[in-house]
Amino acid sequence: MMEFIALNLAPIMFASLVIFLILGYPVAFALAANGLVFFFIGVELAPLSGGSITLDWPLLNTLPNRIWGVMSNETLLAIPFFTFMGIVLERSGMAEDLLDTIGQLFGPIRGGVAYAVILVGALLAATTGVVAASVIAMGLISLPIMLRYGYDRRVAAGTIAASGTLAQIVPPSLVLIVLADQLGRSVGDMYHGAILPALILTGLYMVYIFLLSIFRPNAVPALPPEVRTLGRGVKSLLVAMVALMAIGYGAHVWLYPTHGTNADILGAVVGVLVIYGYTLADKMLGLNTMSRLAQQVIFVLIPPLALIFLVLGTIFIGLATPTEAGAMGAVGALVLAFMKRRLKFTVITQALAATTRLSAFVMFILIGARVFSLTFYGVNGHVWVEHLLTSVPGGEYGFLFVVNLVLFVLGFFLDFFELVFIIVPLIIPAADALGIDLIWLGVILAMNMQTSFLTPPFGFALFYLRSVAPKSRYKDTVTGKLEDPVRTDQIYAGSIPFIMIQLFMVVMVIVFPQLVLHYKAPVVDPSTVTIEMPALQPLGGGLGGLGQPGALGGGLGAPAALQPEGGAAAPAPGGLGTPPALQPGGLGQPPAALQAPATGD
Repeated sequence: MMEFIALNLAPIMFASLVIFLILGYPVAFALAANGLVFFFIGVELAPLSGGSITLDWPLLNTLPNRIWGVMSNETLLAIPFFTFMGIVLERSGMAEDLLDTIGQLFGPIRGGVAYAVILVGALLAATTGVVAASVIAMGLISLPIMLRYGYDRRVAAGTIAASGTLAQIVPPSLVLIVLADQLGRSVGDMYHGAILPALILTGLYMVYIFLLSIFRPNAVPALPPEVRTLGRGVKSLLVAMVALMAIGYGAHVWLYPTHGTNADILGAVVGVLVIYGYTLADKMLGLNTMSRLAQQVIFVLIPPLALIFLVLGTIFIGLATPTEAGAMGAVGALVLAFMKRRLKFTVITQALAATTRLSAFVMFILIGARVFSLTFYGVNGHVWVEHLLTSVPGGEYGFLFVVNLVLFVLGFFLDFFELVFIIVPLIIPAADALGIDLIWLGVILAMNMQTSFLTPPFGFALFYLRSVAPKSRYKDTVTGKLEDPVRTDQIYAGSIPFIMIQLFMVVMVIVFPQLVLHYKAPVVDPSTVTIEMPALQPLGGGLGGLGQPGALGGGLGAPAALQPEGGAAAPAPGGLGTPPALQPGGLGQPPAALQAPATGD
């Protein structure tokens, strides 16, 4: 019996961890306790394992170094920076301004407020990277408006919750940071790989709303004219957008010879700055060449776009690392809050407290995971998992199917941090053995874990929305009418279509890996490379440019005792002069006394 336990200690250890988590023990302490308890068991059973258990008491001495490796990881510094940035922006009122302005812009069309929620969710994701901040802000601002003007409660709840979860996949997502750290890959490469799938997912959300506006128009009505306070002026905005694209393209063409592939980002920056400057001058000088709607959209959109460039643009053009970009983003968030006159001491203290809590949460889980992995690797658990996953039929697609199925199911019960720190390290060896690109795998896993925020009964985005959605009948502050509450089952039902969209996107990324693999530089075929060596010039006449020692009158010159009578010697041929004994002839020849006699005819 003891031999059986010794030979199967890895699966027993993993099963006990799952039981601890199901029972509700804190993840960090469940990981560390499992690691230490099974370390003791493994050491005692090592003689019965036939060499499969390699644990010994001195191995515990490596724990301080493993923990120090976690604490000194500079990549993880990005987590508190981005968290602080997100909370400050949420307190600065940026979400309110974005939702109000974009809602006015799309208000005349069916589903306009839903489109605004999705776009603002993407913008907040690209600036804050925090799901809770996005869902709560949009739930407080947009949900009452959507309910007031007749939106289906399930559609409204699902749109807000799903748009908030875009913070999981849109860079600078915290999920992508910890995934890159666990996979041992660059955070910048992970951001490059995730940006296109994230944009496509945002587009699919909008396509869903568009289809609803066609087949169920009453579920997503347009805003009535009396609430569109910014009036008309879409033509003026379109002209400004065309001008922005023209200026950006011209700047791109101008900058491309000197900046290469970075010219597209820099060109866009030039276009945005020019349009923003013109709009500011138009308003300050009273030129009135732009509509009020166009001015408001530009003034509200440019600051978050500038912050996005400060964070993502500097990473993509290689100007800053993700950690440095996070620090600049935190400073940028403070500047935006100051410009809106909402930078108060209470805002900073709340942001610091929330950042400290999240950072401590992540660090404790990481330390527990280090203790667990020390023992799990010592009982050859990684070998067991690798054999288990590589033996799945279907090769890499079979592996991806099983891994995504397991993560999807676990996402009903576990947070994404727990999934990343527990499951991802176990599947890396199998992915390497199958030759799977780890950035591609990371984006697939991030897309999958995004669903964990929407899957009942423990989806965090659903709980965030539940905390701000009305739980009983209430009187609308604008219309004065009594409105029905939003029930929990309506929130759950509204999330299901968006879960299906996310799973469809996971399949798309698996089937079309180039959506992610575009981050790689073009592969160079060595057989097509030609190396040309420059032609070597003959040395003749001394050392040429460098010359040889010679007289003072000819460069460095020869010692005075060696100079001929009659004053300074003429410069020797070949640059700085040559010693008299070595003149003439190339690098010099031996004195005449040592030269071979000339042969007669």
